[in-house]
Amino acid sequence: MSKETKHTSISTLGEFGLIDRLTKNIQLKNDSSVLGVGDDAAILDYRNKQIVVTSDLLTEGIHFNLMYVPLKHLGYKSVAVNLSDIYAMNATPKQITISIAISSKFSVEAMDELYEGIYLACERYGVDLVGGDTTSSLTGLTISITAIGEVEKDDIVKRSGARANDLLCVSGDLGGAYMGLQLLERENEVFKVNENMKPQLSGYDYILERQLKPEPRADIIAAFKKMGIKPSSMIDISDGLSSEIMHLCKNSGVGCSLFEDKVPMDLQTKQMAEELNINPLVAALNGGEDYELLFTLPLDDYEKIKNDPDFTIIGHMTEASEGINLVTTVGSAIPLQAQGWNHGK
Repeated sequence: MSKETKHTSISTLGEFGLIDRLTKNIQLKNDSSVLGVGDDAAILDYRNKQIVVTSDLLTEGIHFNLMYVPLKHLGYKSVAVNLSDIYAMNATPKQITISIAISSKFSVEAMDELYEGIYLACERYGVDLVGGDTTSSLTGLTISITAIGEVEKDDIVKRSGARANDLLCVSGDLGGAYMGLQLLERENEVFKVNENMKPQLSGYDYILERQLKPEPRADIIAAFKKMGIKPSSMIDISDGLSSEIMHLCKNSGVGCSLFEDKVPMDLQTKQMAEELNINPLVAALNGGEDYELLFTLPLDDYEKIKNDPDFTIIGHMTEASEGINLVTTVGSAIPLQAQGWNHGK
């Protein structure tokens, strides 16, 4: 006989009781976290460092579907995607605040599961949870996270520093998160028709993890320091490669040549794309949620990265007058279109 899952109504605890339950085991790790949860505001001390701050909002039905997204994974991902923005500034995340709006369909145990993922991400990346808020919702679950990081003033990397002839580089591979989402959506539609049909997910662990549990590239920032590299510009890939290239070009006042045959993609990404009759390049250019780092480097740094498996040179920056182009395998230059994921659709 299966054991029934405990379902405790949040109303039995109340707002402050829930906050106490979810934050009672917090232990601060960073010296800059002077005071965390428990007062009207957190106290942070960064001394002579520059502070970088970013916020992100995740809404049920727009950014995630709880039919196939486990709450623990959602908690982890909600932290990870914010930390990615901090790393994209060449900075180190130190603190986060979390605010949630929850409807009556969620139990205390469900919130425990969500926060289990949140704390797992905090532990993995050495981040302190120092505050936030909870409130009621009539429509489901909304998560708002603010991430705070530190960086030496001379180490900050913005979107605006790219110059003509800089190398355009990317970490990891692209399109996997989008193809993982397409797989989950397909199996969810099958489930709606036949609840007894088991999801066909075997063999696609990598792209599923890319969608459900993305990892911000802290290792790339560490690699930069070890190799003595400072990118001239950088951005994380949340809305698709094409959109992010457009951002770098706009902010830096340059053009770009992106080479189709250089865009890195995993075998599972290509296999799933073929199965669903999708061009894998479209997934890489427009899919989003890869949370890799897109950056530019001066030509002088070529020797430092040319044999590093974590980096791929996918193009170069040009004068703005040359435009932003995708160079096909046959050598044709096609204006690049920014068709990244639009959460407002």
